[in-house]
Amino acid sequence: MSTHDDELLATTRRALLRRIAVAQAEGRAPSVVGAVVRDGRMVWSGARGEVDGRTPDTDVQYRIGSITKTFVAVLVMRLRDEGLLALTDPLGRHLAGVDGPAAEVTVGQLLAHTSGLAAETPGPWWERTPGELRPELADVLGGDPVRHPAGSRHHYSNAGYALLGALVAALRGVPWGDVLQAEVLEPLGMTRTTLSPTAPAAGGFAVHPWADVVQPEVVQETGLMAPAGQLWSTAADLAKWAAFLAGGHDRVLGSDTVAAMRESASPVDAADPDGGYGLGLQLTRGGGRMLAGHTGSMPGFLAALWVSATEGVGALVLANCTSGLPVGTTAVDLLTITADAEPALPTPWRPADSLAAGLLELVGPWYWGTTPFVLRVPASGEPHLGAVSGGTRSARFHVEHDDFWVGLDGYFAGERLRVVRRIDGSVSHLDLGSFVFTRQPYEPEAPVPGGFPGWR
Repeated sequence: MSTHDDELLATTRRALLRRIAVAQAEGRAPSVVGAVVRDGRMVWSGARGEVDGRTPDTDVQYRIGSITKTFVAVLVMRLRDEGLLALTDPLGRHLAGVDGPAAEVTVGQLLAHTSGLAAETPGPWWERTPGELRPELADVLGGDPVRHPAGSRHHYSNAGYALLGALVAALRGVPWGDVLQAEVLEPLGMTRTTLSPTAPAAGGFAVHPWADVVQPEVVQETGLMAPAGQLWSTAADLAKWAAFLAGGHDRVLGSDTVAAMRESASPVDAADPDGGYGLGLQLTRGGGRMLAGHTGSMPGFLAALWVSATEGVGALVLANCTSGLPVGTTAVDLLTITADAEPALPTPWRPADSLAAGLLELVGPWYWGTTPFVLRVPASGEPHLGAVSGGTRSARFHVEHDDFWVGLDGYFAGERLRVVRRIDGSVSHLDLGSFVFTRQPYEPEAPVPGGFPGWR
């Protein structure tokens, strides 16, 4: 019997199709396409409505709006992983044509929308006007682009992603769209994701809010603003993108870098406590799960894509209407229906091929004061130290060398752990960011600050 089965149960497929049908009918969209990804592949798709007189399939292009930003963020993270920039670098270090406060914001702040730059360009409305009206980066920013002190809060900035696209082009020496094609789309086999529509492609429509009439929307080429929302794609291609955002790809970005992109990198907005933003990825909570992905909109189009990396499930929705259909919650619902009805199988257990020298003598119970912790070493070789009762003070660690570790996540992320040994080489205690962990509660022989006389 295989370790997974691509086929969804008939009841699950019916529930998914019903959710798309309700969204199309109640959202009054000319057409809607949805898809679900599990274990790295598309396992369901469904559609309602018509494009050119027929029900659209997974090869019909829709404009995906701000989902474009997730692609730009991946290009930036590739530059980071290659050592061509650091997320803490000021933008002006790498990009000419930007001056003043905009030159001082960091690459990481632009990715996470914490740069404090304006949400939009100076007029006219960039989504509905030709990019030729903004031929230079100065036209994207205007004379007064700062709205908040850099790093102080999350403030979504389309203009900020125009700068990131220009940054990619500057460091690669070719337009960012060419970089995207060569470094991301081709390796992932995404042949139907393009800067301009290629048939078959849906037309975009404005639906009157109070009458069942529609009007075609004009498609604009957005020029320097293209990194904020230009791309067109299909359900089939975005299913591959969802699989990538859940697990990475060895020819594009490693799983550790993609996981870092899914981590919160900006202050939570009090108006949206269940939301957040990582490095180019929106975060939301749905169905009791933390999800990463993005929503998108351009005149005539709506799109959403979410993944639950821990369960290997993703979902996406594409529609060709300017407003009215809650694509974000619809995609969350598709994911939730699938994950709740058919939970992921646990990863098969396997023993470690080998462990770093000395790790076995460190496993088992440790005590921080009187609080019991346990150190376990899984097959990955990354030790995990966590309180027996659960809670937040736990972490995985990377073994830098035998007696020096660095926290990878949780409360102790980035903190240093030292294995302290006695003169004879035996282990005395663990020193984790100055906290002393001992084999017995307040072990008298260990250097516990203030000393401890022993139990009476």
